[in-house]
Amino acid sequence: MILSTQKQTFLSLLLLFSIINIGYAINPNKYVKNEASNESFPLASNGKVASILVSDNDYPGVLRVVSHLQNDIRSVTNFLPNIIKKAVTENYIVIIGTLGKSSIIDQLAKEGKIDASQLHGKWEKFTTQIVNNPIAGVQKALVIAGSDKRGTIYGIYDLSNQIGVTPWAFWADVPAQKQSELHVQPGIHTLGEPKVKYRGIFINDEAPALTGWVREKYGNFNSKFYDKVFELILRMKGNYLWPAMWGERFNTDDPQNSILADEYGVVMGTSHHEPLTRAHLEWRKGVNGAWDFNKNSENLKKFWTGGIERIGNKETLITVGMRGDGDEPMTEGTAIDLLENIVKSQREIISTVTKKPADQTPQIWALYKEVQEYYDKGMKVPDDITLLMCDDNWGNVRKLPALDAKPRKGGYGMYYHFDYVGGPRSYKWINTNQIERIWEQMHLAYEHGVDKVWIVNVGDIKPMEFPTEFFLDYAWNPEYWNETSLKDYYYQWAKDNFGGQNTQEIATLIKMYSKYNARRKPELLDPTTYSLIHYNEAENVVSDYKKLAQKAQEIDAQLKPEYKDAFYQLVLYPVLASANLNELYVTTAKNHLYINQGRAITNEYAEKVKKLFNKDAELSDYYHKMGNGKWNNMMSQTHIGYTSWQDPKTNIIPLTKTIEIPSEAEIGVAIEGSTKWWPAASEKATLPTFNSSKNTSYIEIFNRGNVAFDYKIASKYKWIKISKTKGSIDKQERIFVNINWKKAPKGDQTASFTITGAGKEIPVYIKIDNSNLENAKGFIENNGFIAIQAVNYSSKHEPDSFKWKVVDNLGKKEGAVISTPIKSGRVALNENSPKLSYDVHFKNTGKVKVQLYFSPTINYSTREGMYYGLSFDNEKPVKVNYAFEPIVFDYNGKVTKDWDKNVRNNLKVVTTEFNIEKAGNHTLNYYRIDEGLVLQSIVIETEKSELKPTNLGPEESPKIKN
Repeated sequence: MILSTQKQTFLSLLLLFSIINIGYAINPNKYVKNEASNESFPLASNGKVASILVSDNDYPGVLRVVSHLQNDIRSVTNFLPNIIKKAVTENYIVIIGTLGKSSIIDQLAKEGKIDASQLHGKWEKFTTQIVNNPIAGVQKALVIAGSDKRGTIYGIYDLSNQIGVTPWAFWADVPAQKQSELHVQPGIHTLGEPKVKYRGIFINDEAPALTGWVREKYGNFNSKFYDKVFELILRMKGNYLWPAMWGERFNTDDPQNSILADEYGVVMGTSHHEPLTRAHLEWRKGVNGAWDFNKNSENLKKFWTGGIERIGNKETLITVGMRGDGDEPMTEGTAIDLLENIVKSQREIISTVTKKPADQTPQIWALYKEVQEYYDKGMKVPDDITLLMCDDNWGNVRKLPALDAKPRKGGYGMYYHFDYVGGPRSYKWINTNQIERIWEQMHLAYEHGVDKVWIVNVGDIKPMEFPTEFFLDYAWNPEYWNETSLKDYYYQWAKDNFGGQNTQEIATLIKMYSKYNARRKPELLDPTTYSLIHYNEAENVVSDYKKLAQKAQEIDAQLKPEYKDAFYQLVLYPVLASANLNELYVTTAKNHLYINQGRAITNEYAEKVKKLFNKDAELSDYYHKMGNGKWNNMMSQTHIGYTSWQDPKTNIIPLTKTIEIPSEAEIGVAIEGSTKWWPAASEKATLPTFNSSKNTSYIEIFNRGNVAFDYKIASKYKWIKISKTKGSIDKQERIFVNINWKKAPKGDQTASFTITGAGKEIPVYIKIDNSNLENAKGFIENNGFIAIQAVNYSSKHEPDSFKWKVVDNLGKKEGAVISTPIKSGRVALNENSPKLSYDVHFKNTGKVKVQLYFSPTINYSTREGMYYGLSFDNEKPVKVNYAFEPIVFDYNGKVTKDWDKNVRNNLKVVTTEFNIEKAGNHTLNYYRIDEGLVLQSIVIETEKSELKPTNLGPEESPKIKN
């Protein structure tokens, strides 16, 4: 951003001395430091703090927030600054005010001591600068001036953030960073104007957690509660709110709610099915009749008129349109004429009450669920109404304006979700949102011209602290954050909220737990989610979480005591609870498997499930008790035992069983890749094929009785390496098998070893593929398939301005690739198209299936299809349609089969068949046609594929570089 000025010399000074902030709440460009200089301003020094001067005639909201700054300075320095309303003789003071509203600021502007042109006519902008001799008797002032009410408030809170008070001081008990010396650096500090005009949150699906907490602490959702919400929103540089609405009535439960919002400058709205500021609960069928415009239009008009009348001159975005009673469709089918008539009637009400044309009152129409069909089928919407596009409730944008769409006076907005009640499963318990996916989807929206409104459903506010702040930060300046800087956001957020303690480790914890939770949301987990027998998937998932849990506990032990409550809320609880839940389901799965195999350890796993289930309750209980019960009820959302889209009333322990264990010893052997056990199974016990990508497998020797037995393992093949060849089995033991490739014979071979114990002899067979790879290049086919992470391409082609971007960490594994610029839209498919190439080596010929694993992006455009190209080697690329059938929503989760599967797995797989005529080296080429596709990985299966079904897929194939 370049600061405006008419004078070239002044511009030069600005370029030389200004510190121009990049525009987000967790600003790493610190203009407050602990060391003084001749040019700096001593906000706090030598046991003194500067007084704060404000005008009585400024906005009441500004005066209220000035008192917040006063308390913030005290929390940092232990000294309370004075707030004064008239000039005094002091060497150093802070002057705060709004241009055109504050007589002090206007006088400074008139005298040329601040540049009014930087603020005049701007939206929510502030400047913070040092002014020498601002008024008589004052040597130096720190002047915070705003272009409007929110601009001034943002300037105040920005200074609070700079001195070490984060937005989460109340909402997550983040302590202020104690400092005795605070010196503001010279220059003009500003965040400029926000790129997205309205940026807000929706408190939704708030029972039982937030509702239980509010009932206990405040009685109801009243102005004392909303005072904390408004402050939080403004500290994060947001300006817009849809209030809690399930069983709540923002305007009537406490009339002070709307008055306080107006004082703060928070723009109020209502959800997609609450037109003309009326809360859903305000409509009473027994008094008002049916929620049906065809049958009851007069009562509806009267109801809506009252909604507009009561807002007066308060800043509001008026929701128009109509949905059915209770967040459901209004009619069967798409009644376009009816809805057009409803909107027309609503606008007539707006015009009549406000006594000005309807287009002078900001309005918004949400294309939510079935409502989008009205728009898609041609409903005419007045040009001044903001069209609020929506995601699919799972973070995947459903609809965007065309890249070449004509500008609309009302522009476009986006309604996004971090929390949801509905199909295929409600998810409300914990954060499952990767900021990489938020960035990618909202970047897509912004590039398509969606910049009027961004609002996100945050559920109970907690525990969505991290993604919520990112969403609002990104909304302020989408042009700053990109695919390479997201890692810095984790770091800076951790640094700001934990005082620089263990910053990189905490950043990694947040990054990884949200990634793991995004792979499959906790409410969708069950004992079958991750495979117990293929690729060590289930055990790797548990191990990954346990590593996070161990690191989180180590950090917790090192933190200063005053940070421990904040750390528990923001990091430790989500890590421990998520780790525990995944282990609970995997342990349940083992109990189920061991029952069928008759293992003596079966009952111990049933008992372990009980302990893990109880631990979940203990973790929540601690959350509720810490801080003298400050957050009681906040983690009361059920999350274990879902059987349908709707959450169970209480957490339900997974079903386990116990068995009778015989008194005598009995050997059992299980192998990787099979649920069967030997010697009971009829077929041979054969381990998965060993090759260059798989050099380790395992067997498990277990006891089916209560008496221990000895075992021995022997083989005549010296190139088979066994981790342990004899021992005693009380319950069970895992034995690892490896291959010594230097001694192993070349080509395909079959061998075996024998396990002896408890009077039984059990042969185990192995197969090896020791192919000659002397001239091989690229990813090597093993077990009939090739697995590739999309970020590990061999080469890329970027004609003209096109770029392939790697989004680290996005998706289930390493990351993903996208093509930019988005605004270039669809490009013709030919040999010169933007291209990623992957070198591969086939051992088999014939038909192959190329499976591309994408993030589940929806065909958000009105154009037909959503395409990319594929080819092998120099062949002409094939055009592939990524898009699937349109989504048809039902509240109970009845939707298209493909969409349901894709959002459950947070992945979409598209398969294309090719024919490979010659074994050896080849190159797979992936071409851009349409923007917006997010490629995570590639799996190529031959006709001899031994690929096993898993949730996360196989590990990447080995790659040979030549």
